[in-house]
Amino acid sequence: MKAGKKNKWNGRTPPNTGSVQCIVPGYLLREIMERGTENQREWAWRTTAISEQIRGQRQASARPAVLHVTAMGQKSRLVYDAQTGYDLPGVIVRAEGDPATSDPAVDEAYDGAGHTYDLFLEAYGRNSIDGRGMPLVSTVHYGQGYDNAFWNSQQMVYGDGDEDLPEAERLFNRFTIALEVIGHELTHGVTQHEANLAYRSQPGALNESFSDVFGVLTKQRALGQTAEQASWLVGESLLTANVNGVAFRSMKEPGTAYDDPVLGKDPQPGHMDQYQNLPNWYDNGGVHINSGIPNHAFYFVATEIGGNAWENAGEIWYITLRDRLRRNSDFQDAADMTFQVAGDLFGGGSAEQQAVSNGWARVGIKVEVAGGASRRGRKG
Repeated sequence: MKAGKKNKWNGRTPPNTGSVQCIVPGYLLREIMERGTENQREWAWRTTAISEQIRGQRQASARPAVLHVTAMGQKSRLVYDAQTGYDLPGVIVRAEGDPATSDPAVDEAYDGAGHTYDLFLEAYGRNSIDGRGMPLVSTVHYGQGYDNAFWNSQQMVYGDGDEDLPEAERLFNRFTIALEVIGHELTHGVTQHEANLAYRSQPGALNESFSDVFGVLTKQRALGQTAEQASWLVGESLLTANVNGVAFRSMKEPGTAYDDPVLGKDPQPGHMDQYQNLPNWYDNGGVHINSGIPNHAFYFVATEIGGNAWENAGEIWYITLRDRLRRNSDFQDAADMTFQVAGDLFGGGSAEQQAVSNGWARVGIKVEVAGGASRRGRKG
């Protein structure tokens, strides 16, 4: 896009909301800006510009109206409508216990937050995102033509995709349509309150991977799917029929989610042999790209254990995130700690612990333990 191009949001500057993690990586938007039609390039440029301003400014002054915490097992969901603007949280349109509305985005955000809450409460005994009953706040209809969704350290924010483009040029559906994306973004909040993994290089790739893991587990649990039945796709409903692809990422087969004339080819590796050493300016050192490796490891672990992946495999990953990993933990730390947690939960030499060892080995990472404890030590 040419320098000095006029803003497309009528002179209003979208506010930053602190640290954000977006579901659509910047490299994918850059592909659209290089390969797409004029309309598609404009849409991608707009999303990129808004996202950069979100990251580059201080946290917005607007806050959700309700900041209380709730008792264990008592959901508190609030859905706001930004009305294609950029002020957060927006206008309240649905609160906990309110009936469904006529707006699919509102109801999908509400229901998706509920499914995510239920996974963490009922499978892992966690009281909401922060473990203390934090209200689940969502804003829908953010911006005009905003092709993304993000967690801003306080709430979820969803764009409507490129639904205003001519049908033949549409690439993305509204971002509330994929339950695993809602679970993914809310899990960034769980990570923020636990390991707080740095958003760069391998710690950042683990950050993204844990969100993919619990995003797909949210969907699998809601649908009652076993590990064998699940698709293991992230963003499965987000791509329109115009795209040659099935999702943004595949945990089962990293690197195969899409291969499209506009989006390019899915760049994720599934093994350390294909690990990409990237500079910090490119995808924060590969946080969305190299997350394919720990994603693949979890897929192997879950399918070897079998049954419902949110149970044994999910519990191992959750406790590792909650209790063992540090801010700068890398892939080796994750392998060692999940192995150790599996032994703590199911016994040394158990089928579950062996599955963890096998899963990491299949992506080129050998578990390293000494005297039953990881060489890297526990979370301190």
